[in-house]
Amino acid sequence: MPSVLRHNLSIVLRRDLSASLVVFLVALPLCVGVAVACGAPAELGLITGIVGGLIAGPMPGSSLQVSGPSPGPTVLVLEAVREHGLPMLGALVLAAGVLQLVMGLLKLGRWFRAISVSVVQGMLAGIGLVLISGQLFAMADSAAPGKGPSNFVGWPRLLLNTVETPQALYAFLTGAGTIAVIVMWKRLPSKVSGLLPAPLVGVALSTAVVWAFSLPVAKVKVTGLAGAVQPPGADEFGKLLSPSGLGTVLAFALIASAESLFSAAAVDRLHHGPRTHYDKELLAQGLGNTVCGALGALPMAAVIVRSAANVQAGARTKASRVLHGVWLLLFAALLPGVLGVIPLSALAGVLVHSGWKLLPGREVIRLWQEHRSEAIVLVGTALAIVATDLFKGVLIGLGLAIVKTAWETSGIHMETEELPVTGDGPVTIRVRVSGNATFLQLPKLLDQLEALPSGRAVELDLTQLRHLDHACRTALTTWTERHNTETSLPIHLTPPGSPTV
Repeated sequence: MPSVLRHNLSIVLRRDLSASLVVFLVALPLCVGVAVACGAPAELGLITGIVGGLIAGPMPGSSLQVSGPSPGPTVLVLEAVREHGLPMLGALVLAAGVLQLVMGLLKLGRWFRAISVSVVQGMLAGIGLVLISGQLFAMADSAAPGKGPSNFVGWPRLLLNTVETPQALYAFLTGAGTIAVIVMWKRLPSKVSGLLPAPLVGVALSTAVVWAFSLPVAKVKVTGLAGAVQPPGADEFGKLLSPSGLGTVLAFALIASAESLFSAAAVDRLHHGPRTHYDKELLAQGLGNTVCGALGALPMAAVIVRSAANVQAGARTKASRVLHGVWLLLFAALLPGVLGVIPLSALAGVLVHSGWKLLPGREVIRLWQEHRSEAIVLVGTALAIVATDLFKGVLIGLGLAIVKTAWETSGIHMETEELPVTGDGPVTIRVRVSGNATFLQLPKLLDQLEALPSGRAVELDLTQLRHLDHACRTALTTWTERHNTETSLPIHLTPPGSPTV
């Protein structure tokens, strides 16, 4: 091997090695925090992170993005665990992984890029709101009342309970301190803040304070890596065919796929290396989730926080994300007891901060000023997720985006002109309609026709319409026939495709 090539290879390996350590430190508190927020053992989050590194890491697709448990589907996973039980989680995740593999084989990955950006931003905002509403209770070592709306309503009671209960107050101050450290750490000079990831520093300092003062706060429960693995059995697979089971599988697959591919598009903008092959990336995510499901772990997705840290740390190849999985495996196998000293409220603080970062405050203001309809779709999607759940909220957002697009593309324009009178015939008005006539514009079209002056014959010219849907065609034909029957002054309708008069 030439010396220049060996030198370049050694540089790449050193950069990948250092980047993998940075990603490991970023991933560690997120893996544990997401698992705890989902109502699952902390080790299941680590298992998903390990699979994301060792299984999805070497696969083709995106070269630099990193996979693991994501805060995005946290609410959906929590609801699935509550409804179906933790043993059922593996079957749901495995089935979702198989569905992702099928979508990848059918080359459906690229179609995720066609989803409205406003829906995606609304989805992230809704996830952020739900995370904040639920994890504020976890910061006070309290149980959340339930879903998004009830959590928001329960905030006054949470505040009262936190003030009156010493343990809740200590826990909440621990979580708030974690958030403060994360925010302040990022504002330090890059030479300092670049040494360690902010979430790790926040959790470490909060853990040290709790240990030093023996504060009575809840801590992570440790069961051991081998004890946490719960492969699904035949009974769990049998329950997949229920409507609720099928809906959860579809939601897992679509949300994990969308988040991963949106993350890939964002990561591609951060580096100048090979671009993402979306169908192959979908296959990699599907294989990872299939393995996660077989182990009874959490669903896997590519996470922009870890991926951005990987790029910013100087990673050059897939080796960095594979090595980050190795470090997670070694930590879980050799130092599982470390997890038992971490306060739950500190992890909740990390997730509250993550949820806050998902709220696109400035983006909503900009959209409202420039594209008001896009802002409505974004806010509508977020509120729908809070009011219902992640899957239904995204469907509602997609529906809003479709209606918005249909409304904007179905505009019509009417021009009227009075034709010269011939002989003793009546005065005739020619009405030319152009644009796209869909059912959304039907009330406007009929109102304008009804407003035409009486005592005139009418020629309704539709030859300049680019599109006339069935609802408009039927309504116009019916209106013309009724008008001709009731009056002595006829209306002549020239349909699209006829020679222009």
